[in-house]
Amino acid sequence: MDSEFRAGTSPIERVLVTGGGTFLGDNIAAALLAEGVEVSLLVRPASEDRLGALKHRVRWWTADIWNPASLKGRARGQQVVIHTVGGMNADPAQGLTHHYLNVISTRNIANLCINSGVPHMVLMSAARAPWTSSEYIASKREAEDFVDRVGLKHTVIRAPITYVRGARRALFWQLMTLLGGTPPLSWLAFGKIAPMPIDVLARGVARIALDPRPAKTVYYARDLRRRNSQRELHRVLPLLTDDVGEGPNTPLSLSGEDIPFGWTPYNQDE
Repeated sequence: MDSEFRAGTSPIERVLVTGGGTFLGDNIAAALLAEGVEVSLLVRPASEDRLGALKHRVRWWTADIWNPASLKGRARGQQVVIHTVGGMNADPAQGLTHHYLNVISTRNIANLCINSGVPHMVLMSAARAPWTSSEYIASKREAEDFVDRVGLKHTVIRAPITYVRGARRALFWQLMTLLGGTPPLSWLAFGKIAPMPIDVLARGVARIALDPRPAKTVYYARDLRRRNSQRELHRVLPLLTDDVGEGPNTPLSLSGEDIPFGWTPYNQDE
């Protein structure tokens, strides 16, 4: 147990996470549970079974992030909302633009926080990297700007892509991880974009969200690593196991699949 990093005396006891049943949302929820806080999840309709055993350890509600009416009252009594939902792969022909996927979803959750009296929102954004499209990054920055304009206390996590430790990955991504952790590259911009283990990212996000006096507004990969102990950084300590959560925790891929930073709007005809 790495007690020096745990919530301990943090006054924050109730956190809502959007994106229940997804790679990122479930791992962050598990990290929060490990910190001893009460976790609630917003789950895409008809996706409840993707929570696995996590379903019995959190409170959860179904909601459509792109339908403000379905969000009404879902954040009442929460102290922090962590927003993980968005999409990297746009499909303008279906109306799924980067703006719709990332800005509109963020706008709806920010308004939910304001209307429900939630004092703090954590927005999962993305670090600019050669393998991410400029349109995607622009939509993430627009989402950040919206939260800032409405005056809501917020924290932005400009996260790199993530992977499951021990899972097979392409040599390219292994090399990027190695370079990102090797000085002096790790001290420069490359350290912000190198792929990161999902458990390290999730612990970092959880501990930043639970900090009652955050040092800044925008956090990067280096900040997330600093919220992990040396033991957590260097040992395989998965957050989701067969006993906690059975959602999608496959290694992250950029080949034909969207980066699982949340779900995308579903087709009602499916």
